[in-house]
Parts: sequence; C-alpha cells; structure tokens
Amino acid sequence: MNDTTQISPALSSPADLQAATTKWLNRFESLLSAGNATGLAALFATECHYRDILAFSWTLRPAAGAKEITDFLTSVQSKVQAKNFAIAETRAAPRKVTRLGIQVIEAIFKFETAVGRGHGVLRLLASNPEQAWVLLTTLDELKGYEEKIGLNRPSGDAYSRNFGGANWLDQRTRERAFEDRDPVVIVVGAGQNGLAVAARLKQQEIDTLVVDKYPRIGDNWRVRYHSLALHNQIHVNHLPYMPFPPSWPKYIPKDMLGNWLEMYAEAMQLNCWSGTEFTKGSYDPATKRWTVTLKRADGSERVMHPHHVIFSNGTSGIARIPDLPGLKDFAGDVFHSHGFKNGAPWSGKKAMVLGTGNSGHDIAQDLYSNKVDTTIIQRGSTTVVSIDPSAKLNYALYEEGPSLEDCDLIATATTYPLLIRAYQAATQRMIGLDKDLIAALKARGFKYDLGEDETGHQMKYRRRGGGYYLNAGCSDLIIEKEIGLMQFDDIEKFVPEGALMKDGTIKKADLLVLATGYHPQQEVVRRLMGDEIADRVGQVWGVGPNGELANMWSRTPQPGLWFMGGSLAQSRIYSHYVALQIKALELGLI
Repeated sequence: MNDTTQISPALSSPADLQAATTKWLNRFESLLSAGNATGLAALFATECHYRDILAFSWTLRPAAGAKEITDFLTSVQSKVQAKNFAIAETRAAPRKVTRLGIQVIEAIFKFETAVGRGHGVLRLLASNPEQAWVLLTTLDELKGYEEKIGLNRPSGDAYSRNFGGANWLDQRTRERAFEDRDPVVIVVGAGQNGLAVAARLKQQEIDTLVVDKYPRIGDNWRVRYHSLALHNQIHVNHLPYMPFPPSWPKYIPKDMLGNWLEMYAEAMQLNCWSGTEFTKGSYDPATKRWTVTLKRADGSERVMHPHHVIFSNGTSGIARIPDLPGLKDFAGDVFHSHGFKNGAPWSGKKAMVLGTGNSGHDIAQDLYSNKVDTTIIQRGSTTVVSIDPSAKLNYALYEEGPSLEDCDLIATATTYPLLIRAYQAATQRMIGLDKDLIAALKARGFKYDLGEDETGHQMKYRRRGGGYYLNAGCSDLIIEKEIGLMQFDDIEKFVPEGALMKDGTIKKADLLVLATGYHPQQEVVRRLMGDEIADRVGQVWGVGPNGELANMWSRTPQPGLWFMGGSLAQSRIYSHYVALQIKALELGLI
C-alpha cells in the first residue's frame, strides 16, 4: 500500500499525539476484528515492520510489508481474538522521536487476547500519522495466571506464625531438596540467564531446579580473570524484579556481580544445586519427558525426568583449543582464557596471548599490569570500539527518560532489517568518534574491520559472539608499543622456546594464553545429548533465516529443549517470554 501524498498538519501537543495514536488503534482493532486485510493494509506505510512475541504466534515472529503483516494477523485473529487496543496509561506517553532518521509518533499500547494480556509499541509516521512504520505486539501475562508480585504478592499464610508446624525455612529446605519429586524444568547454568529464567518460572508457579557445576552460585563470574568488569553500563544490566542498588558503579566488577547472583538466587527463593553437573540427557517423545543424569559434588548421581531442559550456560560453553602447529612442543605454560586468573605468577617473564577479542585484550592488559613482557597475536581482523563514548551509543535509548520497562519494550520492537540499519548508523558515528584510535591501530599494523556489512561489533556479537574489542585501555598500550603485536600468519610454528617466525627468528615466551573462543552450543548438546538431538536442533545463536537469533528464547525443533543466552539485558527481557511459553505448554494452550 503506497503512502498517501497528503501530509497531515504537524502534531506537537500531548493531546494531539494521543488522539492520533488512539485513532489508529481504533481503526486497527475494527479492521482486524472484521478480518478486512485490505483495509488493514492501508494502515501501514510502504515500508513497514512488525514483530510479534507470543501474542499472535506463540513464538518470536517478524514480518515486513503491509501484505505479509496483515495476511498473518487476519489469518490468526479468529483464534487469538485480540481486542481492547488502547494507549497504556501507566507507561510512557506517546511522544515524537526520530528513529533511523525518520520522525515518528512512538506510543506504548495495551491489548488483550483470548488467553492473555499484552503491550506493544506503535510508531506512526509523523508526516502521515494514519500509517504505521513499526508495530510490536507482546504477550505479558496469561489470564488467571498473573505473576505473584506487587498487590498480587503471596500472603505468607502458609508459614507465617505457623506455631508447631513447618516454618518458611523448613518449607524452603524441602522444596530445594526435591526428595519426593522431579522438577518440571531443569535449568543448566546459574549465570544471569539461568537465574533470570528461573525467577520468571517461579512467578509462573513452574517447579524449577537450577544446576551449576561450580561450588557457589556466582562462581561462573568469580573464577574469571582478575581484572574483569562489565563493558556496558549498569543501567541496562538489571535482572528481573531486583534492580541493582543506585550506589553501584557504572561498570560492575566480576566479583561484585558474582556475589549479587548468589544473593539474587536466595532472595528470589530459587531452587539451586551448586556443585552439580548435568552429564547426559535423552528425550522420550511418548512421555514427553527427559531422562537426565546429574552428578553431585559428593560423587553421587540423581536421575530426573523433567518436561523441559533449558541450557543457560552462555552462548557457548566448551573452550575451543585450536590445533596449532608445534603447540605440543612448547615448553612454557599454556592456558585457555577460560582458565586464566591473573598475570602475577609470570611477573618478569614473557607471555603471548593468541586472540584479539575482549578476553584476549583484557588478559594481555592484565599481564602487562603485572610486569609481564606481553605480546598479543592477531589471527584475523578485529573491530575495536571505545567504551566511552562509542559503545554507549547502542544504549542511548536507556538514557532518553522512559522507565527500564518501557525501554525494554521499545528496544524489543526492532526487527532484523531495522537492526542492521541502526547498527550501520551507529558504526558510522563510532568511526568519527574513534577516528584517531582507529588510525593509530592501523599504523601499528593492527588488522581492523567494521564487520561484514559495516554493522560493527554489535552484529558480530549476534552473528558469532566475538571478533571485537571494547577498548578498556589495551589498544592504547598496543599503539604505544607497551604491548607487542604479532600476526599469526607470520608464525611458522611453536617451538620449545616460543614461536618460530617465518623469517627464522624465535619469539621467546614462558606463557601462551589461548583466547580462542568457544565451541557453539550445538556442540554442547551433541556431547550431552547425542548427535540425533544436536542435528535436530541445528544452529544455536547466530542469525536465523527470519532474522531472529537461531533457537534462542523460543521453542526449538527438539521438544522440551530451550536455550537462554546473551547479555544481562537480553536475559532480563527474554526470560519473561521463555517462562510464558513453558507455562502455556504446561496448560495446553500451545
């Protein structure tokens, strides 16, 4: 459907913006209810984008173009029965903003379906507010199964002043032990993703057990290298239900985060077994249950039969050790970055770090700070971005004023084509802000790139989980030649003393750290569940055929198998939708 040539008068007052939004929503609901695809299509601009999260599709489903969008909506409306579309009074009011260079009226609305209630985001063209450029619909809650929070919180009668009976601690101890039952869900990994989805499932009253191989909850952060801190700011990193204290630093140190995760698990009353390893699992399609084996810290094993298994052990879990020529001959110490703690034991010695992602750079800087003669080895071109100001550009939305809840919803409205354009625009701004840094790195011989389509580090993260560095100071040390730089292509092989270069010289080293990344999650599934399930699931993480992250946060080709991965912000946002899907499956709604 083409845009009309008539341009509406400029809308500026809050009343005008609300009226334009309400008019569109009313027409949308009327035409949707009538199944009028032709009329509905007229409400969308020539270029338009739609993303549904569970409300109409029970999955993460993008669409583009008026025909594709309206054909889908009208095909499912008789079952979905979406109605009562209206501006969400308790959320950010409709406002005029510019997104990707397009001035729009951006509004948050509410609606309900036959089974639940939801919110959405609408972006109307400011030049023609009768047409939508972007539409998002999400399911927030299932009717009759609302989260037990706020005014709906539990009464506590089951254990309050229960004289002569079990108190709260007695009940929690029994609940956590699982002596007389199997959980409905087993979550593998107690990092931010595992705990976030467990907290969401708790609110859906889904019996859940979180297992983690480390002795304490939070150790997955504590055991990492000594100097690690988050590279993005605190205001985008809160977990569900419990924001970080306002007194916390902008960039959270690893041990502080680890301690918070441990406290969070206790405060949210999550059932966690630390020191417990998921060793194998198989699925019975007849019973729709898993048989999983858990190995406890004392060596004992427990076999359980959950309905669902959620892998929340990161976007990758098994260290990748490349087959490097001559590595077995190297006489020094060799570590993968996953096992590196700090550089103090090698003070006064020589070290090489293979890999120029975040871990490689941070470890090289840690070694240098411990007076280790350090050289970083670059295998392929890398995107380097300053933490401040450039990396902050991608989180500018969270500094615009709306609440965290509203920002999460607005951010979720972005589909893959818009994401590409947004990251390309941000990358162009980064190039300008970081031009001196980039020029100096290139002059030093550092191989630099902006990603395959100049989308920078953010799309590298989504596509492959690496290949970039957010500069915490190591780039400056490389430029100043305080940290050495070598290209892997110049190495013939490793020898006992270090690296034999193709020119015949030997670069001596006492330590080699392999910052060479991790195997993808599909390999984790293959080792724990076998080839058949791994092949059925396919790619995990990376961009899938429809632009969504492959097999993340939604049902996979293997029934009962789920994946949670990504940043703290992603865990906060998408854990909600994973929990809702599992609840809907348990209720027979899907």
